[in-house]
Parts: sequence; C-alpha cells; structure tokens
Amino acid sequence: MAALHNGKTGLVGVLVVAGLLVPVFVHDSYLRHLFIISFVYGIVAASWDLSLGYAGIFNFAHVAFFGVGVYATGLTAKLLGLDPWFAMLFGGFAASAAAAIVALPVVRLQGVYVVLVTFAFSQLVMQLVINQSNYTGGTQGMVRVPTIWLPGYNFLRDYKFGYYYVAFALLVITTVCLRWLVRSDFGLSIRALRDNEDYAVSRGIPIAWQRLKALVASAFFTGLAGGFYVIYLRVASPEVFDFSTVSLILSMVLVGGTSSIYGPLFAALFLTFVSEGLANINNFAEGRFMLVAVAMIVVLVFLPKGLGSAVPALLERRRQKTPSRQK
Repeated sequence: MAALHNGKTGLVGVLVVAGLLVPVFVHDSYLRHLFIISFVYGIVAASWDLSLGYAGIFNFAHVAFFGVGVYATGLTAKLLGLDPWFAMLFGGFAASAAAAIVALPVVRLQGVYVVLVTFAFSQLVMQLVINQSNYTGGTQGMVRVPTIWLPGYNFLRDYKFGYYYVAFALLVITTVCLRWLVRSDFGLSIRALRDNEDYAVSRGIPIAWQRLKALVASAFFTGLAGGFYVIYLRVASPEVFDFSTVSLILSMVLVGGTSSIYGPLFAALFLTFVSEGLANINNFAEGRFMLVAVAMIVVLVFLPKGLGSAVPALLERRRQKTPSRQK
C-alpha cells in the first residue's frame, strides 16, 4: 500500500509540474483556451463527484450551481461594481446557498425523487435567468463582464497566459480541498451513508446534516469555477444550463470514474479537447456529443469504475512485478 501511495503521489507531482510548464511550451492562445476550459470543467466534474460518487446523491442540479456562480459573479461585478476577484468568491457562496435551498427537500428523499427535484430546480433557475432579462440579459446573455486584474498586469493582452495560471491554481486548490474532505471523518461518514444507510444511521451519523454539507461543499467549488468562467469569457449565457452541458460534465464524471477525484479531472481534459476538436470539423458540431456518448459507453463496459481505476491497477501490477525482478 505504501508503494502504491508513493506511486500515486509521484504521478500527481509530475502532472502538477507538467501543468505549470504548459504555457511555457504552448504559445497558441486557442490551445491555452482549451486547457483553461478543461480546468473549469474539471473543477465542476470533480465537485459533482463529491455529491454523486462519494455521497451517493443523484443531484442533477449541479450544473445549475455552476450557472448560479456564473450569474452571481457577473451581476455583482457588472451591476454592483464588486471587484472581480471578490465577485468570483461570492459566486461560490451563492452556489452554496442555492445548494442549501435544494437540500431542504432532497436530504429526506430517495432515488428518482431526488433526480426529479434537482432537475426541476435547475429548470427553475434557468427560467428565472431568462425572465429577468433587465438584469441578466435574458436569452441574449450578459456581455462585457469586468475581468480580473493585477497591478501593472493586463490579462487581456498576454495570450491567456495569466488566465491559464489562475485556472490551474483554482484546479489545484479545489483538488487538494476535495481530497482532504473525502479522507476526513466527514468523507467516511458520507460513504457509509452511501453504502449502507440504515447501518450508518444506527451508528449515529446524521443523514440530513451530512448530505446537506456534501451538497453545499460540492456547490461552493462549482460556483467558484462558474465565477471564473464568466470573468474569463466576459459573457454569461443561459447555455450553461443546457442539457448538452449537463451531459458533457456528467460524462466526465462517469468516464473518469465515480468516487475518484482525479478521474474526472483527467476525463475533463480529454473530453474537452476531443469535443472542441470535433466541433471544428465541418458538419460535425452536433455529432460530437454522440461520439462522447459512445466513448462513455465503451469506457463503462471495459472499465466499469472509469478511467480513474486504470492507474491504481497499473501501479499495483507494477508493484507486484518488482519483487520477482529482484529475485
């Protein structure tokens, strides 16, 4: 186990260093843009895994939390004049507040009823955004949202160099926080509720309170990612609530592997590049989602636990072969 843990730690360290070096070797602004979007989706997918994979809550309002972060940040930055850095943080808290509202009926429900309530909430938020067009821009969206800044540095003229590192920092911080949460006593309790609810409750685990905390925690990082998303693109659109967005991010969770924070991150990077690459092919913009669906089915057939289960298996196999080579 120690060797396996060291192997994972070493691999993560290599990937972090590689992530830091990407802008040094990749100068094309579009490729940097794809990395930035994949980091945003990675945060949303990994956060969704906290409530879906670890807590076992079939929460289909997760992308709505992302949209809440988008519009809460855009509105406070543009209409109230709040500094974009603080507006991003406000987007995270607004998404957590929305999750707390959703949790009120959800924590006591089971199965398909959770799906119906959370999906209805997502549609409610989208309709609210569309109807309040005087503030949100309605179906036309909100444009010219103020962006982040640093003294003496212009984020708009550096070919997305600064945006890349902000997105990467948010990704690393989110990953560290999520890993800490799932390894804590809180993480053990929500997994116990997921695996055997009756036994967990009999051991004194408060089901409603733990599920509430799982939803609020996952929504905070999602809202933070939504805040950065609108600050980066400077546009807020109701398209963030579309079913295509839901299906794409959900595919990242399933392909990467549930109950695996790292898996959805890698799947987000892979599927973002594949999806955007296919979108640039003539007459294939809509068909790309079909290929993503096919890729998801193939992965789930051959790797039911997702791509995230492949790396530990390879490291374990390598560890088992090492003593035989020494002999």
